[in-house]
This record gives sequence, C-alpha cells and structure tokens, in this order.
Amino acid sequence: MKTFNIAFLGAGRMGMTHLRNLVGVPGVRVRVVADPMAEAAQAGAAAVNAERASADIAASIAAPDVDAVMIATPTGTHAELIEQAVRAGKPVWCEKPVAMTLDDTQRVLKTVEASGQPVMIGFMRRFDPGYAAAKRAIDAGDVGRIERFRALSCDAVPPPLSFIKTSGGIFVDMMVHDFDLARFLVGEIEEVSAWGASLIDPGFAEAGDVDSCVALVRFANGAIGSIEGSRRTTWGYDIRTEVAGSKAKLIVEGQNKTPLLIARHVGHEGDYYQSFPDRFEAAYKAEMTYFFDCLRQGIMPAPNVRDALESLRVALAATQSLQLGRPVRVDEIK
Repeated sequence: MKTFNIAFLGAGRMGMTHLRNLVGVPGVRVRVVADPMAEAAQAGAAAVNAERASADIAASIAAPDVDAVMIATPTGTHAELIEQAVRAGKPVWCEKPVAMTLDDTQRVLKTVEASGQPVMIGFMRRFDPGYAAAKRAIDAGDVGRIERFRALSCDAVPPPLSFIKTSGGIFVDMMVHDFDLARFLVGEIEEVSAWGASLIDPGFAEAGDVDSCVALVRFANGAIGSIEGSRRTTWGYDIRTEVAGSKAKLIVEGQNKTPLLIARHVGHEGDYYQSFPDRFEAAYKAEMTYFFDCLRQGIMPAPNVRDALESLRVALAATQSLQLGRPVRVDEIK
C-alpha cells in the first residue's frame, strides 16, 4: 500500500478533530502540522507524532517530502490555500466551505480543474454509515421514485456570537450540510422558501442572523422537502433525515450514543450525542480513508469543489429567501 506523506494545515478546534481522526487511517503519515500559531502547530504535531511543526504554511505546502495537503484552517483562508496546493501539484482535502461567496468558489473551481489535481471537500455526513447505506438503497431502486425529503439539524450548544458575525449565516454555515445531503440523496434543488427567527438569543438578530430556521425545497425531479435547524437544544446534538418514496421510506438518525435504554418507572432513559465530532466520528474517519484510497486508485474524489459550489448556491438562495420573504429559485443565484 502506498503511503502518503501529508502537510496538515490548521490546528484549531476542527484541525485537532481531524488530526485525531487521522490516527489509524491506513497508509497516511503526517509529515508536518502547520499553523501560524506556533504553539498550536506543536500541539497538533504532538497529537499525531508528526515529524515536525511549522508556522510557515506556504513552505509546508511546497515541501518536497509532502505528497498531499489537508486544510482545516479558518474559512477565509481555504480558497487561497487550495489554489496554492494544486498549483504546487499536490492533491487536497479541505474542510467545508471552499469560500463564502460564489465568485471565490467559482475561481477556485477553475483553478482546480485547470490543475487536474484531485480536491475533496469535507461534507462528512455522506460518509456516515447510515447515510452511505441510504444512498446505496436509493441507487438500487429500493425507495422507488422519491417523493419527499425531510431533515432536522440541531446543535446542542450555540457558537459564540463573535463567530456568528462572520459565519455567513445559519444556512451557509450550518444548514449547508443538509442541502448537501439533499443533493446527494435526492438530486438538485430548484427553489427554496425559508423562514427564521431569533428565539434563543437576541444577539443572533443583532448580528444579522437567526438561530432557528425552516426551509421548504423543491427538487428538479419533482420531489419536495423540508429542512429545519436550530443552534441550540436542551437534550443533545440532534440530526435526523427521512427520504420517502413510492416503495419505501428511509430514516437516518443517531440512536443513543450508548446502545442502552434503561426502562423503569413506566418510562425509559438513554443518552444523546453531544456534538458533531462525537456523532460523526466514524464519518470523519471514513471520508479520509476514502480520499486516500481515491488517490491510490487514480479516482477523482467526491464531494468536490463543484459540489461545494452548488450546495453553497442553495444556501445562498435560502438566505436570500429569508431576507426577501419570498421563494427564490436557485438559478437566480449567480
């Protein structure tokens, strides 16, 4: 098995999550962990026994002993770093999103396509065992003609308001995962109608965002769907999806984290997942294994930059619908 030597960029919260999940992925060696904060780079390198830590991201990308680049830096840096890496002839895995705007994402897409380098974007839910099995069932015809899609995504704890102010809004930052799943499982989305409110913290409204939302979607194949989201629960991280068709309905949801129900006093008790690193640990590992398997086999991985572009387009349509108070066709978003 070919071993890939990688430069891992970014050792913040998401970077450390991905570094921990890299441990045990076969045929991968972290040569360098790079972060402008030297202490963060050192902590990341120590977590995976990397050969070195560096505060110089550009040099880490260009290093001759690096075969591929993984990016988990702040969102605003993704586009430039993807472009640097593919111009250096390095395959890339990057945390979502590619960029916050269509223009920047389209520019990156052109650069990537011109380079011919494999670039994968981290929409990890596609690799969750439940969602992967749902996709196989749909492709096998077990569901029949898809008629309805339903998704619910609720974070247990809201992010800090300092993050909300630069996040792009709930649809771009959070619900884009559900839009990506909708496209993955059902097909392209034609139209979105969105509503939202600040019911948890007035600071969201002050930041120009909402903390609770609903979007109705119409698919190009005629199916319809609903997507709900919230920045906070009082019970735990809550992700559920349904796909209903002419033959069957698929239900994907995280069961109890611990496979145990305690029944007593005419009731029962169990536990929930606490966060996305907790719920999707298997998916994170599976997507990374898949990425490096694709590199070994010479296959272009997915989801790719074009997937990121189209899911962002839907998220921006939902944001515009929320702001305008009317349905928005996705092809209006240029």
